[in-house]
Amino acid sequence: MSFRLQPAPAARPNRCQLFGPGSNPKLFPKMAASAADVINLDLEDSVAPSDKDTARANVIAAIASEDWGTKTLAVRINGLDTPYWYRDVVDLMEQASDRLDQIMIPKVGCAEDVYAVDALVTAIEAAKGRTKPISFEVIIESAAGIAHVEAIAASSPRLQAMSLGAADFAASMGMQTTGIGGTQENYYMARDGEKHWSDPWHWAQAAIVAACRTHGVLPVDGPFGDFSDDDGYRAQALRSATLGMVGKWAIHPKQIALANEVFTPSEEAVAEAREILSAMEDAKARGEGATVYKGRLVDIASIKQAEVIVKQSEMIAAH
Repeated sequence: MSFRLQPAPAARPNRCQLFGPGSNPKLFPKMAASAADVINLDLEDSVAPSDKDTARANVIAAIASEDWGTKTLAVRINGLDTPYWYRDVVDLMEQASDRLDQIMIPKVGCAEDVYAVDALVTAIEAAKGRTKPISFEVIIESAAGIAHVEAIAASSPRLQAMSLGAADFAASMGMQTTGIGGTQENYYMARDGEKHWSDPWHWAQAAIVAACRTHGVLPVDGPFGDFSDDDGYRAQALRSATLGMVGKWAIHPKQIALANEVFTPSEEAVAEAREILSAMEDAKARGEGATVYKGRLVDIASIKQAEVIVKQSEMIAAH
């Protein structure tokens, strides 16, 4: 371990982020009553240019009027390459209630993008006397974003989470696919006449997890476009969880339960983690740095792995 300790990310459940367009306020009560940990009210891709002003007003009203419970409440603003984003930030910061927790910044390509939004948010907080600091989540969805991912992860103390936006990422990279997440038909190896499909998003996810964990940011997997494919969604979520991501987007309500299932440690996993911690305590009492648990070696590194599972379970239970 480096002399520089790895900072802890925000201690909040982030198993599922449910998205809904700001132009459809009829969805807001259902979103508020859902089992999602994070609500993302969207002003960007799901809102037509002609509806941007109306959607912004809908979202600002709903932030105060709906009962969002203990959920993290976020708004996805428009990208910095559009003429809409500054008004999104100004109106949210000047008009929305203190119930707003987070601003999601899409299509971040460099640390300076986050700096620009941070400067505007900070100025309005000071001018309006807002005492609750707004946090940020960024979406990596371009070649530039993944190339600068570590600088982006270190860009602002407001940054709490980072997601992979698969669709725009694929377009930026020139990937020959129209699928949003999941295994791609032509991304396979062949041996002895059999096809073996691998994960084209794996390397980008791993880069995001490494950058996030280095700088105390929550790494989150993005959308899975085919909401009729539960098995595909679950498979990608399981891969993401194994890599170290803490949650996944839901673009349809039926995906909420799948995300919560995958990113909540099972009773069996928690029980085993506690048994490993107990076994290591016994080994420590004997003056040993390692021991055998169910036929396999466990040591000090195993304590850290087990603690991740136990802490995640306890945090979710506390909320």
